[in-house]
Amino acid sequence: MRHSLCRAVFLSALLGTQTLSVAIAEPQDSPAEQNARALWHENITTGYQALATSAQALSDTATLYCNAPSEHTRQSLESHWREAFSNWQAVRFVDFGPIELDSRAWQLQFWPDPKNLVGTKARQLLSADAPINRQRVTDSGVAAEGFPMLEYLLFDAPFNQTEQALPGDRSCALLKATATVVNDNATDLSADWQALAEHYQATDSYTATTVRSAMTALDILVEKRLGEPMGLGSSQRRLVYAGDAWRSGQSLAAAEASLSGLQRYFLPGLIRELEHADQRGIANDLTDQFQATLARFDALPDDLASVLEDDQRYAQLQNLYISVQQLEQTLALQAAVALGIRQGFNSSDGD
Repeated sequence: MRHSLCRAVFLSALLGTQTLSVAIAEPQDSPAEQNARALWHENITTGYQALATSAQALSDTATLYCNAPSEHTRQSLESHWREAFSNWQAVRFVDFGPIELDSRAWQLQFWPDPKNLVGTKARQLLSADAPINRQRVTDSGVAAEGFPMLEYLLFDAPFNQTEQALPGDRSCALLKATATVVNDNATDLSADWQALAEHYQATDSYTATTVRSAMTALDILVEKRLGEPMGLGSSQRRLVYAGDAWRSGQSLAAAEASLSGLQRYFLPGLIRELEHADQRGIANDLTDQFQATLARFDALPDDLASVLEDDQRYAQLQNLYISVQQLEQTLALQAAVALGIRQGFNSSDGD
Protein backbone atom coordinates (compact mmCIF):
# COMPACT_ATOMS: atom_id res chain seq x y z
CA MET A 1 0.00 0.00 0.00
CA ARG A 2 1.27 3.44 -0.89
CA HIS A 3 3.22 5.28 1.82
CA SER A 4 2.79 2.27 4.13
CA LEU A 5 5.96 3.12 6.07
CA CYS A 6 5.02 6.81 6.42
CA ARG A 7 1.52 5.83 7.48
CA ALA A 8 2.87 3.41 10.07
CA VAL A 9 5.18 6.07 11.51
CA PHE A 10 2.41 8.67 11.56
CA LEU A 11 -0.11 6.40 13.27
CA SER A 12 2.51 5.18 15.72
CA ALA A 13 3.28 8.76 16.65
CA LEU A 14 -0.39 9.36 17.36
CA LEU A 15 -1.19 6.08 19.04
CA GLY A 16 2.06 6.02 20.97
CA THR A 17 0.99 9.07 22.96
CA GLN A 18 -2.27 7.46 24.05
CA THR A 19 -1.10 6.13 27.42
CA LEU A 20 0.62 9.38 28.31
CA SER A 21 -2.36 11.48 27.20
CA VAL A 22 -4.75 9.50 29.34
CA ALA A 23 -2.38 9.33 32.29
CA ILE A 24 -1.85 13.07 32.60
CA ALA A 25 -5.44 14.11 31.86
CA GLU A 26 -6.72 16.04 34.86
CA PRO A 27 -9.59 15.87 35.36
CA GLN A 28 -10.71 12.77 33.48
CA ASP A 29 -13.26 13.25 30.72
CA SER A 30 -16.85 12.80 31.67
CA PRO A 31 -18.82 9.94 30.03
CA ALA A 32 -20.73 12.54 28.01
CA GLU A 33 -17.51 13.97 26.56
CA GLN A 34 -16.23 10.49 25.73
CA ASN A 35 -19.57 9.70 24.09
CA ALA A 36 -19.37 12.88 22.03
CA ARG A 37 -16.01 11.83 20.63
CA ALA A 38 -17.33 8.32 20.05
CA LEU A 39 -20.20 9.81 18.09
CA TRP A 40 -17.88 12.08 16.13
CA HIS A 41 -15.61 9.19 15.28
CA GLU A 42 -18.53 7.02 14.19
CA ASN A 43 -20.02 9.76 12.02
CA ILE A 44 -16.73 10.76 10.42
CA THR A 45 -16.07 7.07 9.76
CA THR A 46 -19.34 6.99 7.83
CA GLY A 47 -18.26 10.02 5.83
CA TYR A 48 -14.83 8.62 5.02
CA GLN A 49 -16.33 5.29 4.02
CA ALA A 50 -18.73 7.06 1.66
CA LEU A 51 -15.77 8.90 0.13
CA ALA A 52 -13.79 5.68 -0.29
CA THR A 53 -16.73 3.84 -1.85
CA SER A 54 -17.49 6.62 -4.33
CA ALA A 55 -13.79 7.06 -5.18
CA GLN A 56 -13.59 3.36 -6.04
CA ALA A 57 -16.67 3.72 -8.25
CA LEU A 58 -15.11 6.77 -9.91
CA SER A 59 -11.89 4.88 -10.65
CA ASP A 60 -13.79 1.90 -12.03
CA THR A 61 -15.95 4.12 -14.22
CA ALA A 62 -12.89 5.95 -15.57
CA THR A 63 -11.52 2.62 -16.78
CA LEU A 64 -14.89 1.61 -18.20
CA TYR A 65 -15.23 4.89 -20.08
CA CYS A 66 -11.76 4.72 -21.59
CA ASN A 67 -12.28 1.10 -22.63
CA ALA A 68 -15.70 1.83 -24.18
CA PRO A 69 -16.21 5.56 -24.78
CA SER A 70 -19.82 6.57 -25.33
CA GLU A 71 -22.23 9.28 -24.30
CA HIS A 72 -23.62 6.94 -21.65
CA THR A 73 -20.27 6.05 -20.09
CA ARG A 74 -19.21 9.71 -20.22
CA GLN A 75 -22.35 10.79 -18.35
CA SER A 76 -21.81 8.02 -15.82
CA LEU A 77 -18.20 9.12 -15.32
CA GLU A 78 -19.18 12.75 -14.76
CA SER A 79 -21.91 11.68 -12.33
CA HIS A 80 -19.46 9.56 -10.35
CA TRP A 81 -17.01 12.48 -10.23
CA ARG A 82 -19.72 14.74 -8.78
CA GLU A 83 -20.71 12.13 -6.21
CA ALA A 84 -17.17 11.44 -5.03
CA PHE A 85 -16.30 15.15 -4.99
CA SER A 86 -19.42 15.87 -2.94
CA ASN A 87 -18.50 13.13 -0.47
CA TRP A 88 -15.06 14.70 -0.11
CA GLN A 89 -16.63 18.09 0.59
CA ALA A 90 -18.74 16.54 3.35
CA VAL A 91 -15.66 15.44 5.33
CA ARG A 92 -13.41 18.30 4.24
CA PHE A 93 -13.83 19.98 7.65
CA VAL A 94 -11.72 17.28 9.32
CA ASP A 95 -8.27 18.90 9.21
CA PHE A 96 -6.53 16.74 11.81
CA GLY A 97 -5.46 13.13 12.20
CA PRO A 98 -4.76 10.91 9.16
CA ILE A 99 -5.73 13.66 6.68
CA GLU A 100 -2.50 15.42 7.70
CA LEU A 101 -0.31 12.57 6.46
CA ASP A 102 1.60 13.45 3.31
CA SER A 103 -0.62 16.48 2.60
CA ARG A 104 -3.60 14.26 1.80
CA ALA A 105 -6.06 17.15 1.76
CA TRP A 106 -3.97 18.86 -0.93
CA GLN A 107 -3.67 15.60 -2.82
CA LEU A 108 -7.43 15.23 -2.88
CA GLN A 109 -8.11 18.87 -3.72
CA PHE A 110 -5.42 21.35 -4.67
CA TRP A 111 -7.19 24.61 -3.88
CA PRO A 112 -7.02 27.57 -4.07
CA ASP A 113 -5.31 27.55 -7.43
CA PRO A 114 -5.02 31.23 -8.49
CA LYS A 115 -2.22 30.46 -10.98
CA ASN A 116 -4.09 27.57 -12.62
CA LEU A 117 -1.37 25.06 -11.78
CA VAL A 118 -3.83 22.23 -12.40
CA GLY A 119 -4.25 23.31 -16.02
CA THR A 120 -0.50 23.82 -16.40
CA LYS A 121 0.27 20.36 -15.01
CA ALA A 122 -2.31 18.79 -17.31
CA ARG A 123 -0.82 20.41 -20.39
CA GLN A 124 2.70 19.41 -19.36
CA LEU A 125 1.76 15.80 -18.79
CA LEU A 126 -0.27 15.52 -21.97
CA SER A 127 2.34 17.15 -24.20
CA ALA A 128 5.38 15.24 -22.87
CA ASP A 129 6.66 12.06 -24.48
CA ALA A 130 6.95 10.08 -21.25
CA PRO A 131 4.25 7.49 -20.51
CA ILE A 132 1.52 8.65 -18.16
CA ASN A 133 1.00 6.32 -15.22
CA ARG A 134 0.32 6.48 -11.52
CA GLN A 135 3.94 7.15 -10.60
CA ARG A 136 4.18 9.92 -13.17
CA VAL A 137 1.13 11.60 -11.67
CA THR A 138 2.37 11.41 -8.07
CA ASP A 139 5.80 12.66 -9.12
CA SER A 140 4.10 15.71 -10.66
CA GLY A 141 2.85 16.95 -7.27
CA VAL A 142 -0.46 17.68 -5.60
CA ALA A 143 -1.80 19.79 -8.48
CA ALA A 144 -1.95 16.62 -10.58
CA GLU A 145 -3.24 14.13 -8.03
CA GLY A 146 -6.79 15.01 -7.08
CA PHE A 147 -10.33 15.93 -7.98
CA PRO A 148 -9.39 19.21 -9.73
CA MET A 149 -7.26 17.38 -12.30
CA LEU A 150 -10.14 15.02 -13.02
CA GLU A 151 -12.45 18.03 -13.21
CA TYR A 152 -10.13 19.67 -15.74
CA LEU A 153 -10.14 16.62 -17.99
CA LEU A 154 -13.90 16.21 -17.78
CA PHE A 155 -15.25 19.74 -17.72
CA ASP A 156 -12.72 22.33 -18.92
CA ALA A 157 -14.41 23.85 -21.97
CA PRO A 158 -11.29 24.98 -23.91
CA PHE A 159 -9.53 21.67 -23.28
CA ASN A 160 -12.53 19.70 -24.51
CA GLN A 161 -12.23 21.48 -27.86
CA THR A 162 -8.68 20.23 -28.42
CA GLU A 163 -7.37 17.07 -30.05
CA GLN A 164 -6.07 15.94 -26.65
CA ALA A 165 -9.54 15.83 -25.12
CA LEU A 166 -11.02 12.65 -23.72
CA PRO A 167 -11.14 9.88 -24.80
CA GLY A 168 -7.69 10.44 -26.32
CA ASP A 169 -5.03 7.93 -25.33
CA ARG A 170 -2.93 10.28 -23.20
CA SER A 171 -5.87 12.06 -21.61
CA CYS A 172 -7.40 8.68 -20.75
CA ALA A 173 -4.10 7.55 -19.27
CA LEU A 174 -4.02 10.68 -17.11
CA LEU A 175 -7.68 10.23 -16.17
CA LYS A 176 -7.21 6.64 -15.04
CA ALA A 177 -3.95 7.29 -13.21
CA THR A 178 -5.34 10.27 -11.32
CA ALA A 179 -8.54 8.43 -10.45
CA THR A 180 -6.39 5.61 -9.06
CA VAL A 181 -4.47 8.05 -6.87
CA VAL A 182 -7.72 9.56 -5.57
CA ASN A 183 -9.09 6.09 -4.86
CA ASP A 184 -5.93 4.97 -3.05
CA ASN A 185 -5.84 8.09 -0.89
CA ALA A 186 -9.52 7.84 -0.01
CA THR A 187 -9.18 4.15 0.87
CA ASP A 188 -6.09 4.72 3.03
CA LEU A 189 -7.69 7.71 4.72
CA SER A 190 -10.76 5.70 5.67
CA ALA A 191 -8.68 2.81 7.05
CA ASP A 192 -6.35 5.10 9.00
CA TRP A 193 -9.23 7.01 10.56
CA GLN A 194 -10.77 3.77 11.79
CA ALA A 195 -7.39 2.75 13.23
CA LEU A 196 -7.35 6.02 15.19
CA ALA A 197 -10.60 5.19 16.99
CA GLU A 198 -9.28 4.20 20.41
CA HIS A 199 -6.73 7.00 20.59
CA TYR A 200 -9.21 9.62 19.37
CA GLN A 201 -11.88 8.61 21.88
CA ALA A 202 -9.44 8.43 24.78
CA THR A 203 -7.67 11.75 24.21
CA ASP A 204 -9.46 14.71 25.73
CA SER A 205 -7.79 17.34 23.54
CA TYR A 206 -9.58 15.94 20.48
CA THR A 207 -12.83 17.48 21.70
CA ALA A 208 -11.47 20.99 21.21
CA THR A 209 -9.61 19.93 18.07
CA THR A 210 -12.81 18.66 16.46
CA VAL A 211 -14.75 21.80 17.32
CA ARG A 212 -11.94 24.00 16.02
CA SER A 213 -11.86 22.07 12.76
CA ALA A 214 -15.54 22.91 12.18
CA MET A 215 -14.92 26.54 13.11
CA THR A 216 -12.09 26.73 10.59
CA ALA A 217 -14.17 25.06 7.89
CA LEU A 218 -16.95 27.62 8.33
CA ASP A 219 -14.44 30.47 8.33
CA ILE A 220 -12.95 29.24 5.04
CA LEU A 221 -16.45 28.80 3.61
CA VAL A 222 -17.34 32.39 4.48
CA GLU A 223 -14.09 34.13 3.60
CA LYS A 224 -12.66 32.06 0.76
CA ARG A 225 -15.25 29.86 -0.87
CA LEU A 226 -18.11 32.40 -0.86
CA GLY A 227 -16.59 35.77 -0.04
CA GLU A 228 -13.77 35.76 -2.59
CA PRO A 229 -15.97 34.82 -5.60
CA MET A 230 -18.57 37.36 -4.48
CA GLY A 231 -16.00 40.16 -4.60
CA LEU A 232 -15.87 40.58 -0.84
CA GLY A 233 -12.16 39.86 -0.66
CA SER A 234 -9.13 41.86 -1.68
CA SER A 235 -10.03 41.94 -5.39
CA GLN A 236 -13.39 43.67 -4.81
CA ARG A 237 -14.58 42.00 -8.03
CA ARG A 238 -16.92 39.11 -8.63
CA LEU A 239 -14.67 36.23 -9.69
CA VAL A 240 -16.22 32.91 -10.63
CA TYR A 241 -12.69 31.47 -10.96
CA ALA A 242 -12.19 31.94 -7.23
CA GLY A 243 -14.76 29.21 -6.62
CA ASP A 244 -13.39 25.75 -5.90
CA ALA A 245 -15.23 23.85 -8.66
CA TRP A 246 -15.94 26.43 -11.34
CA ARG A 247 -15.06 24.24 -14.32
CA SER A 248 -17.80 21.76 -13.46
CA GLY A 249 -20.26 24.40 -12.28
CA GLN A 250 -20.28 22.84 -8.82
CA SER A 251 -18.96 25.64 -6.58
CA LEU A 252 -22.24 26.20 -4.74
CA ALA A 253 -23.07 22.50 -4.76
CA ALA A 254 -19.69 21.88 -3.09
CA ALA A 255 -20.39 24.53 -0.47
CA GLU A 256 -23.76 22.95 0.24
CA ALA A 257 -22.15 19.51 0.55
CA SER A 258 -19.64 20.89 3.06
CA LEU A 259 -22.35 22.47 5.17
CA SER A 260 -24.47 19.33 4.93
CA GLY A 261 -21.45 17.28 6.03
CA LEU A 262 -21.01 19.48 9.08
CA GLN A 263 -24.67 19.06 9.91
CA ARG A 264 -24.53 15.27 9.54
CA TYR A 265 -21.09 14.37 10.86
CA PHE A 266 -20.22 17.15 13.31
CA LEU A 267 -23.41 18.69 14.71
CA PRO A 268 -24.75 15.61 16.59
CA GLY A 269 -21.59 15.30 18.69
CA LEU A 270 -21.55 19.03 19.36
CA ILE A 271 -25.16 18.93 20.52
CA ARG A 272 -24.23 16.17 22.92
CA GLU A 273 -21.41 18.31 24.32
CA LEU A 274 -23.66 21.37 24.65
CA GLU A 275 -26.44 19.44 26.35
CA HIS A 276 -23.95 18.06 28.83
CA ALA A 277 -22.84 21.65 29.51
CA ASP A 278 -26.50 22.62 30.04
CA GLN A 279 -26.47 24.74 26.88
CA ARG A 280 -29.55 23.35 25.16
CA GLY A 281 -30.52 26.80 23.93
CA ILE A 282 -27.34 27.14 21.90
CA ALA A 283 -27.75 23.57 20.62
CA ASN A 284 -31.27 24.38 19.43
CA ASP A 285 -30.11 27.61 17.80
CA LEU A 286 -27.39 25.80 15.88
CA THR A 287 -29.80 23.08 14.76
CA ASP A 288 -32.22 25.69 13.45
CA GLN A 289 -29.47 27.72 11.78
CA PHE A 290 -28.06 24.73 9.95
CA GLN A 291 -31.49 23.81 8.65
CA ALA A 292 -32.35 27.37 7.60
CA THR A 293 -28.98 27.97 5.93
CA LEU A 294 -29.10 24.74 3.96
CA ALA A 295 -32.61 25.64 2.81
CA ARG A 296 -31.22 28.80 1.20
CA PHE A 297 -29.26 26.67 -1.25
CA ASP A 298 -32.54 25.41 -2.70
CA ALA A 299 -33.18 28.77 -4.34
CA LEU A 300 -29.77 28.79 -6.04
CA PRO A 301 -28.23 26.70 -8.84
CA ASP A 302 -25.14 24.55 -8.38
CA ASP A 303 -22.87 26.92 -10.25
CA LEU A 304 -21.61 30.38 -9.34
CA ALA A 305 -21.32 31.92 -12.80
CA SER A 306 -25.03 32.44 -13.41
CA VAL A 307 -25.48 33.74 -9.85
CA LEU A 308 -22.68 36.29 -10.07
CA GLU A 309 -24.02 37.58 -13.38
CA ASP A 310 -27.61 38.05 -12.16
CA ASP A 311 -28.29 40.75 -9.56
CA GLN A 312 -31.43 39.06 -8.25
CA ARG A 313 -29.66 35.76 -7.72
CA TYR A 314 -26.66 37.60 -6.32
CA ALA A 315 -28.96 39.09 -3.68
CA GLN A 316 -30.02 35.55 -2.76
CA LEU A 317 -26.36 34.60 -2.55
CA GLN A 318 -25.78 37.54 -0.22
CA ASN A 319 -28.52 36.22 2.07
CA LEU A 320 -26.88 32.80 2.02
CA TYR A 321 -23.52 34.37 2.83
CA ILE A 322 -25.03 36.19 5.81
CA SER A 323 -26.65 32.99 7.06
CA VAL A 324 -23.38 31.07 6.90
CA GLN A 325 -21.60 33.96 8.60
CA GLN A 326 -24.16 34.00 11.41
CA LEU A 327 -23.81 30.23 11.78
CA GLU A 328 -20.05 30.64 12.04
CA GLN A 329 -20.48 33.28 14.72
CA THR A 330 -22.90 31.16 16.73
CA LEU A 331 -20.43 28.29 16.70
CA ALA A 332 -17.36 30.39 17.50
CA LEU A 333 -18.78 33.03 19.84
CA GLN A 334 -21.44 31.03 21.65
CA ALA A 335 -20.98 27.28 21.41
CA ALA A 336 -17.19 27.21 21.61
CA VAL A 337 -17.11 29.82 24.35
CA ALA A 338 -19.70 27.89 26.35
CA LEU A 339 -17.47 24.82 26.08
CA GLY A 340 -14.33 26.76 26.99
CA ILE A 341 -12.78 26.31 23.54
CA ARG A 342 -10.78 29.07 21.90
CA GLN A 343 -10.32 29.40 18.17
CA GLY A 344 -6.87 28.20 17.18
CA PHE A 345 -4.57 29.31 14.39
CA ASN A 346 -6.25 29.15 11.00
CA SER A 347 -3.81 27.67 8.50
CA SER A 348 -5.65 29.51 5.73
CA ASP A 349 -4.72 32.88 7.18
CA GLY A 350 -2.21 34.73 5.10
CA ASP A 351 -2.90 32.76 1.92
